Amino acid sequence: MYRRMLVPLDGSKLAEVVFVYAKELAGRLDLDVILLSVYSPNEKGSTMHRAYIDLAAETIQREAINIQENSGGRHGSRTLTATGELAEGYPAEEILRYADENDIDLILMASHGHSGIRRWAMGSVAEKVLQSSKAPVLLIRSCVPEDIVYDRWSRTTLLVPLDGSHMSESVLPHIEALAKQHGRQQVDITLLHVAEDPSMVSQLDRFLIHKDYTDNADEHYPYTDEEYLARVARQLKDKQLSVSSVVLEGRPADEIVDYANQNHFNLIVMATHGRSGLSRWAYGSVANKVLLGVCTPLFLIRPQ
Repeated sequence: MYRRMLVPLDGSKLAEVVFVYAKELAGRLDLDVILLSVYSPNEKGSTMHRAYIDLAAETIQREAINIQENSGGRHGSRTLTATGELAEGYPAEEILRYADENDIDLILMASHGHSGIRRWAMGSVAEKVLQSSKAPVLLIRSCVPEDIVYDRWSRTTLLVPLDGSHMSESVLPHIEALAKQHGRQQVDITLLHVAEDPSMVSQLDRFLIHKDYTDNADEHYPYTDEEYLARVARQLKDKQLSVSSVVLEGRPADEIVDYANQNHFNLIVMATHGRSGLSRWAYGSVANKVLLGVCTPLFLIRPQ
């Protein structure tokens, strides 16, 4: 599913929090890595940018190949590469342009950065990339706790919020792909559905939910939160994955943030848009609020 990973860097130490994720993902999934540094038209520091990005690429390739060679024989069928690229322009625009023009399957980036060779407003750049990227985006917060940083994982724990829509379930193939990193037996998945308080659901939402049930009647769409999660869990269990389910009630973003912060997860995997289903979450808004409310890395997929 993933072949080429783009890693935008602004030259700051905070942005380099992605390095450990880049080498681990590349080594465990046989990914080629492209490190991208974007500088503004009025900058004259292209030589310094080139030296920085080439050194980072050399380091990541060396460490990723070492991981690839020691990953228990699950991978290593091809020699991965890491290269550095420079682009002139506005960071978000150039990141998206490069991803579209170069068949990028995954974008890995920090959500915040400060100073360095190029001082991006990393939060706003990440938000713009997330809004428009066709490829999944893995966002790493600078505040990520040390004990859940990628290379410290003993088991992989994934939190997967679902709103009941087919769009939110577009994350399932990605979960299966991510599970291959440490072996399926080393992955624990928690499916989370938040049932909104009926008093907070508008008449329009109720109509759309009812219409969704009617439109999907031939699919025997489940009518309770528990039945819905059980159906999704069965799909993952059929892939020999360990799955548990949780149903909460309240405001989706608030409940996801509280649950993630009260429990230890290495990664939150969710869609950035959803429309209809058991609960019609405003998924773009929920994803943004979750990003601001947790330090856990987020793997975000924009349904096509």
